[in-house]
Amino acid sequence: MRQTFDESTDRSFGPRHVPLIRKAMADQGLDGFVTPHEDEHQNEYLPAANDRLAWATGFTGSAGAAVILADKAAIFVDGRYTLQVRDQVDQGTFEIRDLVEGGVPAYIEAATARGQVIGYDPRLHSPDALDRLKAAAAKAGVQLRPVSPNPLDAAWGAARPPQPAAPIVPHPLQYSGEDSGSKRHRLGQGLAERGAQAAVITAPASIAWLFNVRGGDVIRSPLPIGQAILGADGSARLFLDPAKVTPELPAWLGNEVRLENPSDLPQALADLRGKTVLVDAGVSSSWYFEALAGAGAEVLRGEDPCVMPRACKNAVEIEGTKRAHARDGAALTRFLHWVATEGQINPPDEIEAVSKLEGFREATGALKDLSFDTIAGAASNGAIVHYRPTERLNKRTERGSLLLVDSGAQYLDGTTDVTRTVAIGEPSAEMCERFTLVLKGHLALARVRFPAGTTGSALDALARMALWAHGLDYDHGTGHGVGSYLGVHEGPHRIAKAPNMVALRPGMIVSNEPGYYKEGAYGIRIETLQFVTEAAMIDGGERPMLGFETLTLAPIDRRLVARALMTPEEIAQLDAYHARVLAVIGPQVPAEVGAWLATACAPI
Repeated sequence: MRQTFDESTDRSFGPRHVPLIRKAMADQGLDGFVTPHEDEHQNEYLPAANDRLAWATGFTGSAGAAVILADKAAIFVDGRYTLQVRDQVDQGTFEIRDLVEGGVPAYIEAATARGQVIGYDPRLHSPDALDRLKAAAAKAGVQLRPVSPNPLDAAWGAARPPQPAAPIVPHPLQYSGEDSGSKRHRLGQGLAERGAQAAVITAPASIAWLFNVRGGDVIRSPLPIGQAILGADGSARLFLDPAKVTPELPAWLGNEVRLENPSDLPQALADLRGKTVLVDAGVSSSWYFEALAGAGAEVLRGEDPCVMPRACKNAVEIEGTKRAHARDGAALTRFLHWVATEGQINPPDEIEAVSKLEGFREATGALKDLSFDTIAGAASNGAIVHYRPTERLNKRTERGSLLLVDSGAQYLDGTTDVTRTVAIGEPSAEMCERFTLVLKGHLALARVRFPAGTTGSALDALARMALWAHGLDYDHGTGHGVGSYLGVHEGPHRIAKAPNMVALRPGMIVSNEPGYYKEGAYGIRIETLQFVTEAAMIDGGERPMLGFETLTLAPIDRRLVARALMTPEEIAQLDAYHARVLAVIGPQVPAEVGAWLATACAPI
């Protein structure tokens, strides 16, 4: 099994570890310390060695922060984790607060006293995030002090796991669609046009994309941790731990890429004295800005030049992800058949469901890894948005309940992410009503046509309108970008209530995942991946439009669809999707699965 069901943290972490952190704070003359979830590379999913928030608090979610003061502490999470944080974190040690509404800056203003000294590690905070902290500290009359090493790391000490050193391997042209030299020179020309002589690249996904390499330093993602300096002439200096450099890598990178040790990075930044250097303040830590400014370079704040071309997949990447989704859809369909047959007779527990699905994916012979730990939430556990089954929390499905399964896979040709909610036994009328409201929003977002320049924020309401009409909603975004054999969460685009200024462009892959969660009862989510494409001209239309083409192919549980709530257009759309699922997936699965699929995909 790739996925395990043990717990790497527990509620005792806060009571055990916070006193150690406070002692280290006192040794450094600090009254408090701010730790974000992100690490030195602003990763969302972290190597064990960099999962500081989990070690300090017990919380294992993918977003959050903590502030530890001498006499109190708080942890901050968003709406996805309101249930999880209460299960994992000792509330006698940490007050639970909202990450979005007010967040850490508001807490610093309210909880600190004038004259106190609050520490932060400049390698862990982006300048944008740090600017907000500085503004709050100024209002509160407290001093923010950069520290290295930080008190959390000092307290962690020898028990801290070693840094990852997974081998870095070439990612062939048959999957990337463009060689690294072409990418580097194209981006270098863009730097020159902006008046920059170089760009500092720190995001693991950008390192992987730019140099056409893949690694394994970040859990569930084929990402290498490293840094690079890209020159306007297309040359580059790439800083990697020598233990990760495979024999074939130097030749693959070519003569224009100079491999160096990460310990050489400070001097390399000092070498940029007098040059204009582009750095992304959203993904690169404050340390880089301070090092460059101290060296006498002119820092140009701007978006990582890899971000937009990485997000807009080329034709080879799109064809690859289509193959990956067809392959993955067959594995998922075999799982859904198992749930619909054996699972109805002997309802499985969550761990059995996760293990069975992983087995079907392994059987493809192409699985490189999961794209995240599978979420399999039975009944009330399905209402925990980012739930992960463990031996302690494992629940058996029961007749009359729902099973929510959110899962994904990493293949050389693509990354998948899909959620299906299925009924165990006979669902209630309420379950069918809420499921259909979610489905209506899902279908609306799949069929929308929109002009160039439209952002995901402008489309988000489409996925919520049916729920809103019934006084319902969900507390997470509707869509996130997805990489090409890279991270399952990828920017800069997204579909969410929160404002986003990035227009959707052809080739961008984005999820479509509205949901509904009834605490203590059940959860519903329907998720497929889709990519932006140029849409056929609308009769009588005056402007060209963009639209979405669905990638994910797996049946939606028809037993949960309340047909009376569906419009004729929605019924036709669902029937057309199921006809496509049957046509593509049917020939790939065993005969008995194919026969079930024909019924599961029958017109409603």
